[in-house]
Amino acid sequence: MDKYGLIGFPLGHSFSRNFFNEKFENEGIKAKYINFEIPQIEDLPEILASNPELKGLNVTIPYKQKVMAYLDELSPEAKAIGAVNVIRVSHKGKDVVLKGFNSDVIGFTRSIEPMLEPAHKKALILGTGGASKAIEYGLKTLGLETLFVSRTKKENTITYEEVTPEIIKEYNVIVNCTPLGMYPKADTCPDIPYEAMDGHTILYDLIYNPDETLFLTKGAKYGATTKNGLEMLLLQAFASWEFWNDTDNM
Repeated sequence: MDKYGLIGFPLGHSFSRNFFNEKFENEGIKAKYINFEIPQIEDLPEILASNPELKGLNVTIPYKQKVMAYLDELSPEAKAIGAVNVIRVSHKGKDVVLKGFNSDVIGFTRSIEPMLEPAHKKALILGTGGASKAIEYGLKTLGLETLFVSRTKKENTITYEEVTPEIIKEYNVIVNCTPLGMYPKADTCPDIPYEAMDGHTILYDLIYNPDETLFLTKGAKYGATTKNGLEMLLLQAFASWEFWNDTDNM
């Protein structure tokens, strides 16, 4: 029986495990998805050695960067972003070949693209952590200019204090890549001038719990179009399956 799985630490509730095991059951696929909670990335070779039926892995915190040292190949997106969250495991003779991909890009771009109109040329990315690089890469592939917002001043980055109503008008696609507003701290949100938003503003939140964060609620009050991260999560899962089974790109 083929195996797929998730590596990370710690692993609590796993969307991926539930999603894929349900998919396998519904579609009559003889496969199983397992959570591999490994306290250190050095445990990866042991997982591979003791599970020869493994065909693919998802990678979560804190190993999206660290796992790259163990891979034989990287997709162009994964190389540009510097993070991997999907690994295809294939066998060539006695050798195990690992190729890394980044499904954040494909999940995000497929989710936000239908919302974009000609007036959307510039985007603000709130936060500079984990997923923000993939979001930047995705927005650029869709033809948008990007600017990061952070608590501290860095290159191609402004601080929250510098986000004026004029900037909100100019950068009318705003993506929240921070944990602000995530359950259980649902009463928090990024500190930006929501009152400058209007019907041309798109607010996209990577958070999907709660369904509507305070960030989205405040923007919607002024006419912004909003979307949470649930569809992106589903599209990432679809993309993982594509990467694992794409024989054209072996």
